[in-house]
Order: sequence, then structure tokens, then C-alpha cells
Amino acid sequence: MINSLLGAGNALLTVSNQIIHQHPKRIIAVIAAVLLSGGGGAFAVASFAPDAAELPVREVLEPVQALPVSVPADLDLQALKLFRSDLTRSTDTADTLLKRLGVDDAAAAGFLRSDASARQVLFGRSGRTVTVETSERNSLLKLSARWTSDTDGKFNRLVLEKTAQGFVSRIESAALTVTSRLASGTIQSSLFAATDDAKIPDVIATQMAEIFAGDIDFHRALRKGDRFSVVYETLEGDGEPLRTGRVLSAEFVNNGKSFQTMWFQEPTPGAAVTASSAGAANARNKGGYYTLDGQSLRRAFLASPMEFSRVTSGFKMRMHPILKVMRAHQGVDYGAPTGTAVRSVGDGVVDFAGVQNGYGNVIILQHRNNYKTVYAHLSRINVRRGESVSQGQNIGAVGATGWATGPHLHFEYRINGVYTDPQNIARENVTSPLSNSAKPAFAQLAAQNRVALASAASMLQSRAQ
Repeated sequence: MINSLLGAGNALLTVSNQIIHQHPKRIIAVIAAVLLSGGGGAFAVASFAPDAAELPVREVLEPVQALPVSVPADLDLQALKLFRSDLTRSTDTADTLLKRLGVDDAAAAGFLRSDASARQVLFGRSGRTVTVETSERNSLLKLSARWTSDTDGKFNRLVLEKTAQGFVSRIESAALTVTSRLASGTIQSSLFAATDDAKIPDVIATQMAEIFAGDIDFHRALRKGDRFSVVYETLEGDGEPLRTGRVLSAEFVNNGKSFQTMWFQEPTPGAAVTASSAGAANARNKGGYYTLDGQSLRRAFLASPMEFSRVTSGFKMRMHPILKVMRAHQGVDYGAPTGTAVRSVGDGVVDFAGVQNGYGNVIILQHRNNYKTVYAHLSRINVRRGESVSQGQNIGAVGATGWATGPHLHFEYRINGVYTDPQNIARENVTSPLSNSAKPAFAQLAAQNRVALASAASMLQSRAQ
């Protein structure tokens, strides 16, 4: 029986195999139809499920017990304080200043109008930082204003406070904090446009132009794409910048050539040397700018008696513009508007200050080694005979006094009484060498400044990316 069943099964498999090989496409179509009919059957079964919209809906409401909230006994929910800051304007009144600071307090406005210290410090002056502390209802609790007007390393602070008896005011004095800032920029049109874009104060831009004046002609030699990095001092009071200090170190890349400099002043024995403290070291030692390898940039004479000056007439024979005869022009003329500041090109003593023939208002300075410099046609004289002056000091202003057809500065060098071309003096200027005893401290500070300048330059690269 079993053998006959096995034989029949084998025969059935053989026949099925033959049919599949002979009609493969028909067999596949039959299987697909069976599967599809199975899917359709399943769909038909699913479609008989009840409609969800017909299911009964039941609403359940249950009470919820809130958790207890404990408030600390020392927490005063009404003690909210608001802080705001702004700068004074020359047109400010008590009402406009307080309104701009978000203060709504008639009593405070009345006190500002009546208090002599507040009136003197806050009104008619611009740029002073004012900070207020108010209640949640914008009534004034405290007002502080800071400013600096001297060079003794301190700043002043006006404090106005609300007390149980009303408002009171006082003026305090505190030490300025010296911090250093890094900045960098790229020349697109001019130095001052680039420093404005980099948020660098104008006083720092002017210092940079003076420092590199012996190496870079900022009128004609600047190229688009030139770049600079600078580290400079900021003097702060209560964390607010109040005054800009000096350039501590700088790099200027002009037409692919790099110029680097740093401020150095020999410290007192045992004093630590840092980038921000070097400028405040022993005041008896006159500091100056050096290249990072120790070469002084301070020359015996500045290249020009004015910032950003331009030569309009050189040291040569020429037709005199007034006398109309050929004669030697024994100095250099610099074109500039009336009132432009004139500075001493070197340390010296005022030999003459007054009116002298065709020179008009003129200053003659006596320097070492029988050098004299002459500054003529001035509109204003700021020094007196016998007065000592320092290199770079403002001594007068450009004018058109004497024999002059328009505002300009006539400038001369006289060496042992002989007229000498000022531009030759500028090119042959000698520098002051660094003393051997100061070299270790200088090397330490130079290493710090290399790192600082590299950091400032990396800021520029980050912005470019």
C-alpha cells in the first residue's frame, strides 16, 4: 500500500515537472491570479469592519489635586531691578536723558535739574557713559556717569542714589584699568577708511601713520589689499572704555613687504614686563618704537613737520611767486589748509617765536649739534622763546602770513648756519640704538608681541573665510 502511494506521488511530481517546463508562462499567470484573488479577499474582509465615526464617544472628567508650592521667606517678588546704559548728548536735558534711559520718575528729573554736580557732569557734554538702575516701575534707584579728563591714571564717577530722605549725589575717583585690544584690517581706499571698517579709533590710526611714516608713504604708496594688524591700549573705568592709549605693537604689509614695530620703555629693575605695562614703566626712561629685532624707529628728526603733508615746492632754484625773480628756495613748502597743526620735528628749544619779514609768523627751534629748524607763514604760534619742546609737539598752525600767496608751511633746516635740503635730512636720519642692559627685557616683550600680532592677523583671515 505504502509502496503504491509513493509510486503515485513520484509519478505526479514527474508529470507536474513536465507541465511546468512546457508551459512556464501559463503556470506563473495562474499563481499570480491566485495571489491577487487572495489579496482581494483580504480587502473584502477588511472592508466589513465597523466605521470609526459610528463608535460611541464617552467624556470622562476627574478632579486633579495641585501640588503645593513653597516660596522662600526671603524672596521679595517686588525687588525686580532693571539696568540700562547710554551716552550723553550735548543737547540733553534732564527729561530727554532719563526718557532715553527708560526712566519715568519726575522726582529724579527734578533732582537732576537742581543738583549742581549733575548739571555740570551730564548736560552740555557728549560721549559720557551713563548707567541707570531702576525699579520694575521704571523709577530711578541709582545713576552713574564716568569720564576722564586727565593723565594721572584715574577716572571720575558721578553717583546719584535714591535714599529714604530723597536723592543724593557724590563724585568719586578711581583708578583706570589698562587692557589691550587686537584689531586688523585691509586697505581698500585709504588708511582711515580701513581703520573705520575695523572699528579702530582714529587716534590709533594716526599713531600708526606716524610710526610707519619713515617706511611707508601713506599718500602715494598704499596699495589695495595692503593689510595691517595692531595691538593697542584701552583705558577702562568700571569695565567701560573711557580713553584710548598708545599702540603697543603693529604690523603693516605694504606691497608685499612687512613692517613690524613695538613700543618699548626700559623698565625699572625687577619690574615684570608685559605688553600692557611696558608703556607705564619708569617714566624717567623715554620710550619709543623699535622693530621686533631691536632697531629703533625713533629718529633724531621726524620726516615731516605735519601729518599727511604733501610737498608743493622743493629745495631748488625757482621763480619767486611774489618777487618774480629766479632765486634759491632754501626750504620745502608743504601745502595744507589754514589751521592745520604744525609739529616740531625734533627735541629742542625755541630760539625765536614771532614776526620776521617775509616769513610772517615764524618759529625757529634750536636742536643739538648746531641744527636749527624754521617754520614760517604760520597763522598761530603756540610756543614762546626759551621754551623746551619735544619731538612731535604741536607748536603752531598753517597760515598765509608774510610773503605767501596762499596757506602753506615753509620749512627749513640750517646746520651751522648753512641751509640744507630737509628731504636729505629725513633720508639720512640716525636712530637711537637699544642699550645692552635692556636687550633681555626687550627680547621677552618682543616674543609676546609676535604672538599678539599673529593673533590679530588670524582675526583678519577668519573674517575673509
